[in-house]
Amino acid sequence: MGNRLSKIYTRTGDDGSTGLADGNRIAKNAQRVEAMGTADELNCHIGILVETLPTNDPMIELFRRIQHHLFDLGGEFAIPGSKVIGDDHINWLEQTLDEHNEDLPPLKNFILPGGSAAAAQCHLARAVCRRAERVVVALGHEDSINTAARHYLNRLSDLLFVVARVLARREGAQEILWEQKKSGL
Repeated sequence: MGNRLSKIYTRTGDDGSTGLADGNRIAKNAQRVEAMGTADELNCHIGILVETLPTNDPMIELFRRIQHHLFDLGGEFAIPGSKVIGDDHINWLEQTLDEHNEDLPPLKNFILPGGSAAAAQCHLARAVCRRAERVVVALGHEDSINTAARHYLNRLSDLLFVVARVLARREGAQEILWEQKKSGL
Protein backbone atom coordinates (compact mmCIF):
# COMPACT_ATOMS: atom_id res chain seq x y z
CA MET A 1 0.00 0.00 0.00
CA GLY A 2 3.02 2.30 0.37
CA ASN A 3 2.38 5.91 1.30
CA ARG A 4 -1.14 5.89 0.01
CA LEU A 5 -2.63 7.33 3.22
CA SER A 6 0.10 9.84 3.95
CA LYS A 7 -2.30 12.76 3.43
CA ILE A 8 -5.73 12.31 4.95
CA TYR A 9 -7.56 15.29 3.49
CA THR A 10 -7.44 16.05 -0.21
CA ARG A 11 -10.43 18.37 -0.68
CA THR A 12 -11.38 16.36 -3.77
CA GLY A 13 -14.62 15.27 -2.13
CA ASP A 14 -15.76 18.77 -1.30
CA ASP A 15 -17.91 18.74 -4.46
CA GLY A 16 -19.94 15.76 -3.16
CA SER A 17 -18.05 13.11 -5.10
CA THR A 18 -15.68 10.39 -4.00
CA GLY A 19 -13.05 8.36 -5.76
CA LEU A 20 -13.38 4.66 -6.36
CA ALA A 21 -10.33 2.42 -6.25
CA ASP A 22 -10.34 2.23 -10.06
CA GLY A 23 -9.89 6.02 -10.29
CA ASN A 24 -13.46 6.87 -11.28
CA ARG A 25 -15.38 9.45 -9.28
CA ILE A 26 -19.02 9.04 -8.29
CA ALA A 27 -21.50 10.88 -6.08
CA LYS A 28 -21.10 10.26 -2.37
CA ASN A 29 -24.76 9.29 -2.17
CA ALA A 30 -24.51 6.67 -4.94
CA GLN A 31 -25.74 3.17 -4.10
CA ARG A 32 -22.19 1.80 -4.58
CA VAL A 33 -20.84 4.22 -1.96
CA GLU A 34 -23.71 3.26 0.34
CA ALA A 35 -22.71 -0.40 -0.03
CA MET A 36 -19.07 0.41 0.77
CA GLY A 37 -20.09 2.51 3.78
CA THR A 38 -22.50 -0.05 5.17
CA ALA A 39 -19.90 -2.81 4.90
CA ASP A 40 -17.50 -0.51 6.77
CA GLU A 41 -20.13 0.25 9.42
CA LEU A 42 -20.78 -3.46 9.90
CA ASN A 43 -17.05 -4.03 10.26
CA CYS A 44 -16.96 -1.35 12.99
CA HIS A 45 -19.83 -2.98 14.88
CA ILE A 46 -18.02 -6.31 14.79
CA GLY A 47 -14.91 -4.52 16.07
CA ILE A 48 -16.93 -3.23 19.03
CA LEU A 49 -18.24 -6.75 19.59
CA VAL A 50 -14.68 -8.07 19.72
CA GLU A 51 -13.83 -5.47 22.35
CA THR A 52 -16.66 -6.73 24.60
CA LEU A 53 -15.08 -10.18 24.73
CA PRO A 54 -12.25 -11.35 27.02
CA THR A 55 -8.86 -11.13 25.27
CA ASN A 56 -8.47 -14.92 25.12
CA ASP A 57 -11.98 -15.63 23.80
CA PRO A 58 -11.94 -18.11 20.87
CA MET A 59 -14.76 -16.13 19.18
CA ILE A 60 -12.30 -13.30 18.51
CA GLU A 61 -10.59 -15.32 15.78
CA LEU A 62 -13.95 -15.89 14.09
CA PHE A 63 -14.86 -12.21 14.21
CA ARG A 64 -11.43 -11.04 13.00
CA ARG A 65 -11.70 -13.34 10.00
CA ILE A 66 -15.12 -11.86 9.24
CA GLN A 67 -13.67 -8.36 9.57
CA HIS A 68 -11.07 -9.19 6.94
CA HIS A 69 -13.81 -10.55 4.68
CA LEU A 70 -15.82 -7.35 5.14
CA PHE A 71 -12.81 -5.23 4.28
CA ASP A 72 -12.40 -7.32 1.12
CA LEU A 73 -16.10 -6.88 0.39
CA GLY A 74 -15.83 -3.10 0.69
CA GLY A 75 -12.87 -3.23 -1.68
CA GLU A 76 -14.92 -5.27 -4.10
CA PHE A 77 -17.57 -2.53 -4.12
CA ALA A 78 -14.85 0.10 -4.62
CA ILE A 79 -13.72 -1.58 -7.86
CA PRO A 80 -16.76 -2.20 -10.07
CA GLY A 81 -16.56 -5.62 -11.70
CA SER A 82 -14.08 -7.07 -9.21
CA LYS A 83 -14.75 -10.33 -7.37
CA VAL A 84 -13.04 -11.11 -4.10
CA ILE A 85 -15.81 -12.83 -2.15
CA GLY A 86 -16.57 -16.29 -3.54
CA ASP A 87 -18.13 -19.65 -2.82
CA ASP A 88 -15.29 -20.57 -0.46
CA HIS A 89 -16.27 -17.65 1.81
CA ILE A 90 -19.92 -18.70 1.75
CA ASN A 91 -19.07 -22.35 2.40
CA TRP A 92 -16.93 -21.32 5.38
CA LEU A 93 -19.82 -19.27 6.79
CA GLU A 94 -22.23 -22.18 6.35
CA GLN A 95 -19.87 -24.64 8.03
CA THR A 96 -19.24 -22.22 10.90
CA LEU A 97 -22.96 -21.57 11.21
CA ASP A 98 -23.73 -25.30 11.39
CA GLU A 99 -21.05 -25.82 14.06
CA HIS A 100 -22.41 -23.04 16.29
CA ASN A 101 -26.06 -23.91 15.74
CA GLU A 102 -25.61 -27.62 16.50
CA ASP A 103 -26.00 -27.38 20.29
CA LEU A 104 -28.66 -24.66 20.39
CA PRO A 105 -32.23 -25.60 21.21
CA PRO A 106 -34.76 -24.88 18.44
CA LEU A 107 -36.55 -21.58 18.76
CA LYS A 108 -40.28 -21.61 19.39
CA ASN A 109 -40.57 -17.81 19.66
CA PHE A 110 -38.81 -14.79 18.29
CA ILE A 111 -36.16 -13.42 20.62
CA LEU A 112 -35.44 -9.83 21.53
CA PRO A 113 -31.91 -8.49 21.11
CA GLY A 114 -30.11 -8.74 24.43
CA GLY A 115 -29.19 -11.37 26.96
CA SER A 116 -25.71 -10.00 27.55
CA ALA A 117 -23.63 -7.06 26.31
CA ALA A 118 -21.83 -9.23 23.74
CA ALA A 119 -25.06 -10.86 22.56
CA ALA A 120 -26.77 -7.48 22.21
CA GLN A 121 -23.82 -6.11 20.23
CA CYS A 122 -23.91 -9.20 18.02
CA HIS A 123 -27.61 -8.59 17.37
CA LEU A 124 -26.83 -4.99 16.43
CA ALA A 125 -24.19 -6.22 13.98
CA ARG A 126 -26.79 -8.64 12.58
CA ALA A 127 -29.26 -5.80 12.00
CA VAL A 128 -26.59 -3.72 10.22
CA CYS A 129 -25.67 -6.79 8.17
CA ARG A 130 -29.29 -7.13 7.05
CA ARG A 131 -29.24 -3.46 6.00
CA ALA A 132 -25.99 -4.05 4.11
CA GLU A 133 -27.67 -6.91 2.28
CA ARG A 134 -30.61 -4.65 1.32
CA VAL A 135 -28.21 -2.01 0.04
CA VAL A 136 -26.35 -4.60 -2.04
CA VAL A 137 -29.63 -5.86 -3.49
CA ALA A 138 -30.49 -2.28 -4.48
CA LEU A 139 -27.02 -1.83 -5.99
CA GLY A 140 -27.55 -5.00 -8.01
CA HIS A 141 -30.67 -3.46 -9.55
CA GLU A 142 -28.69 -0.57 -10.98
CA ASP A 143 -25.24 -2.05 -11.61
CA SER A 144 -23.67 -5.47 -11.99
CA ILE A 145 -22.35 -6.98 -8.77
CA ASN A 146 -20.79 -10.20 -7.64
CA THR A 147 -23.84 -12.14 -6.42
CA ALA A 148 -21.60 -14.00 -3.97
CA ALA A 149 -21.34 -10.71 -2.04
CA ARG A 150 -25.10 -10.71 -1.50
CA HIS A 151 -25.07 -14.40 -0.54
CA TYR A 152 -22.19 -13.76 1.88
CA LEU A 153 -24.13 -11.03 3.70
CA ASN A 154 -27.23 -13.23 3.88
CA ARG A 155 -25.27 -16.09 5.52
CA LEU A 156 -23.34 -13.69 7.74
CA SER A 157 -26.52 -12.26 9.22
CA ASP A 158 -27.67 -15.81 9.99
CA LEU A 159 -24.34 -16.56 11.62
CA LEU A 160 -24.48 -13.39 13.71
CA PHE A 161 -27.96 -14.37 14.93
CA VAL A 162 -26.77 -17.83 15.94
CA VAL A 163 -23.59 -16.51 17.56
CA ALA A 164 -25.64 -13.97 19.54
CA ARG A 165 -27.61 -16.92 20.94
CA VAL A 166 -24.37 -18.77 21.71
CA LEU A 167 -22.88 -15.73 23.46
CA ALA A 168 -25.98 -15.20 25.61
CA ARG A 169 -26.03 -18.85 26.70
CA ARG A 170 -22.29 -19.01 27.24
CA GLU A 171 -22.46 -16.02 29.55
CA GLY A 172 -25.29 -17.61 31.54
CA ALA A 173 -27.86 -15.14 30.32
CA GLN A 174 -31.40 -15.96 29.32
CA GLU A 175 -32.64 -15.30 25.83
CA ILE A 176 -35.44 -12.76 26.03
CA LEU A 177 -38.43 -14.25 24.28
CA TRP A 178 -40.82 -11.98 22.45
CA GLU A 179 -44.30 -12.16 23.93
CA GLN A 180 -46.98 -10.82 21.64
CA LYS A 181 -49.33 -9.96 24.47
CA LYS A 182 -46.74 -7.64 26.06
CA SER A 183 -46.57 -5.38 23.02
CA GLY A 184 -50.10 -4.08 23.62
CA LEU A 185 -51.07 -1.41 26.11
